[in-house]
Amino acid sequence: MNTTISNNGLPKFTQATGSSGNGSTATATAPAGSAAAAPKTDDQLKLTDSALALQQAARPDDTATIDPKRVEQVRQALADGSYKIDAGRIADRMLSLEQQLGGTGKA
Repeated sequence: MNTTISNNGLPKFTQATGSSGNGSTATATAPAGSAAAAPKTDDQLKLTDSALALQQAARPDDTATIDPKRVEQVRQALADGSYKIDAGRIADRMLSLEQQLGGTGKA
């Protein structure tokens, strides 16, 4: 049984003729601008909007709005038990976030 394998539409490359078979002649006669002689310099990287947003979020922001005095007040209130949790405000913000993410909104 014989099976014939075609080139599947790929280009056929011809071998260099007249060389002694060591390959050095073919390399020496290759044009200076060929792909084998010089690497391509037109490589590009394109990030999606999501990747750019993640990259931006991962960077430390010099203009962060963290108030050290407020942090210390909350820390002290938690330590002495006087910190009040507003469950309604938390629920409203969770619903707002759900709407921003494309949820159904208020149930």
